[in-house]
Amino acid sequence: MKINRRNLLVGALTSGATYKLSAQTVTPLIGIAEPDQSIDLWPHGAPGQPLIRLNETVIERSENPALMDRAVVAISQPRLMVFRPKVVNGAAVLITPGGGYQRVVVDKEGYQLGRWLSARGFTVFVLLYRLPHEGWAAGAEVCLSDAQRAMRLIRSHAKDYAIDPERVASMDFSAGGHLCADLATRFDTKTYSAVDSADELSARPSVAAPIYPVISMSSPLAHAGSRKRLIGNDATLALEKLHSPHLNVTEKTPPFFLIHAEDDSSVVVENSLVMREALKAKGIAVEMHLFVQGGHGFGLPEARAKLIAIWPELFLAWAKTQELI
Repeated sequence: MKINRRNLLVGALTSGATYKLSAQTVTPLIGIAEPDQSIDLWPHGAPGQPLIRLNETVIERSENPALMDRAVVAISQPRLMVFRPKVVNGAAVLITPGGGYQRVVVDKEGYQLGRWLSARGFTVFVLLYRLPHEGWAAGAEVCLSDAQRAMRLIRSHAKDYAIDPERVASMDFSAGGHLCADLATRFDTKTYSAVDSADELSARPSVAAPIYPVISMSSPLAHAGSRKRLIGNDATLALEKLHSPHLNVTEKTPPFFLIHAEDDSSVVVENSLVMREALKAKGIAVEMHLFVQGGHGFGLPEARAKLIAIWPELFLAWAKTQELI
């Protein structure tokens, strides 16, 4: 990967890190308030490598030098980017950013919220996950494999981070919200072979918070780009069902927190509505907030001038009711 000032993915170990972990994928560290550490998901490399070697690339999409908006493609070393709080509250959050399963949007739907949550005591893990259309043997299951492995790895290091393994949330956005809901409904589906003792642990999130999520993989609700890159345009009805989380809710599914804007023209609000209906039908606790305006892709800075800007505080209030904090 070519490195320049506008093509950097920050992470890696800082000189102050004290955790005893195996060698990690090191990426350049710049600026302030960036991740404190990175943790490779797979100790011997990600399984089912593509035939054509991937060249991880970071794309800076912002024209404002004061506001980074980086997206990553061709991720060959999936990893967790860690944000450590100064005062630990004992809870952790796994964030899987969106990007339509075409890219992983690390700043807008990852690092910004990682900094915000860690400032409030959460230990935050932003997942750089593999993309399903890039030739991995697991195909459409490759993202879920990374999310399951991430949740188990977080729990395996609970003592290192002073977190409660029973208080690990999953929060995600757009297509990442689909991955969040997929993890919450299919956490015990075997998508990879165990590689170490961490894989003996549960991949079930304590709570799930998909934000403006892609849910359905069937027309007319499906987000066309996410569907194409995850399961293909010619997917069977059975494949659509397998990857539509609202059709896979069980009594073991964790509580959900849903946020959506009714004027979202990219991922229609009915995605959250069908998810809520499915959860209620199984007796799963769910809180949902709908906003008249907000559009799609509202990060923290983008939401400041809108009523929808209160959504992170709504999540914190709900998290207390679920004993996450």
